[in-house]
Amino acid sequence: MAGAAPKLRADDRADRTMSGRHDRALRAGLIAVMVPLSLTLAQCGKAPDPAALAANSQANVQVVAKTNSQSSNARVASGDTFEDRFPAPQFKERFPSASESFLQRQMSDFSPKRAVQPQPEQAPYKVASLEPQVPYKRPAREDLTTLVSMKSSAFPYFGNNPASDAPFLNISKGDRRGHRSYSGRVYWQDETYSDSRVLVHVPEHFDLRKPGVIVVFFHGNGATLERDVRDRQMVPKQVTDSGANAILLAPQMAVDAADSSAGKFWQPGGFKRFMAESADHLARLTGDPNSARAFANMPIVIVGYSGGFLPTAWSLEVGGISDRVRGVVLLDAVYGEMDKFASWIESHRSGFFVSAYTRHTARRDRELMSMLRQKGISVAEDMDGPLRPGSVVFVETGEGISHRDYVTRAWTRDPLKDVLVKMAATPSLALTRVASTNP
Repeated sequence: MAGAAPKLRADDRADRTMSGRHDRALRAGLIAVMVPLSLTLAQCGKAPDPAALAANSQANVQVVAKTNSQSSNARVASGDTFEDRFPAPQFKERFPSASESFLQRQMSDFSPKRAVQPQPEQAPYKVASLEPQVPYKRPAREDLTTLVSMKSSAFPYFGNNPASDAPFLNISKGDRRGHRSYSGRVYWQDETYSDSRVLVHVPEHFDLRKPGVIVVFFHGNGATLERDVRDRQMVPKQVTDSGANAILLAPQMAVDAADSSAGKFWQPGGFKRFMAESADHLARLTGDPNSARAFANMPIVIVGYSGGFLPTAWSLEVGGISDRVRGVVLLDAVYGEMDKFASWIESHRSGFFVSAYTRHTARRDRELMSMLRQKGISVAEDMDGPLRPGSVVFVETGEGISHRDYVTRAWTRDPLKDVLVKMAATPSLALTRVASTNP
């Protein structure tokens, strides 16, 4: 027992010695940690010392430089902040400068690309002009007068003559076929009844966007389109000079012959087919294929001179579009078919009818006037007043007026022009378009 106590004290002493060392080490560590922290906390609420910041920054730079001496992208430790690594974009990087602009995108940029057609080489110079620069204006269009072949024109014709219900070509000689007229004269088909051309005239002022009218002119006996209708009777010029928004169609009838045969205009619907085909040609000639519908519905005025009375009468009777006809003008042309004219006048009171005559047709004109008065239709006998819907006018001309010159001199010079002027001055007449270009 006596020996146990000293040993226990020695162990206890050793434990205390080791514990003391451990406590001293722990306190030293705590001091090492707390002293810098206390220095840092002591700076709270006070501006940092510039000298200390500079010294610390320099020290950091040296340390980082040593650490990353082998790196090609060495960065300063104190400069490696969020702003340094992710700098805010500058204004010029987000928006164009005053001399720049955004790239504008059009819908065509997203459409399938088409092959670019090679353009003709431009002249290496530009002609200077003293004229002020003005917006583009469509150049003035000149009168268009041309001959167009149409399948639905009067000839060639291989049907029957409705007056006799016999074939129109009623005579033959070898391979040739012809027509024997009422006078007994023979006209051969290949010389007289084979021209399918139509004289088309579009005045320079014609405007499809405005109400317009189509004038159909049936020439008389012994005529051709160029020599007589265009040059001698000056029908295209009269249409232009009237100022009316009108187009002229003049089909070739029997070529330079004393024959009034109507050809395809004898057939039911023949005039309708002619006007439908004309609409397509007019659309092409005027440069707007979409305008065919407007031409196909445009009001019509039929003018018949001399022997042109026959195709005029049959077009009104069986043509198929008599409702589109807003006016009929006969120039010394009532040689017959009075019942057809009277029937159209009676059933189309919104249109107008004018017949001017010499002594050659005076008897039949007076007969037609009597027929109309019996139907209760008022008749005027001068051209002094305006043309109105329902106007029926008969004008007798004096002895000094010749039948041959009647298209250019009747009750006045250029009678067709006079009718169109009066018609254009009355908006309620034929200048009201039936349908527009738009579908």
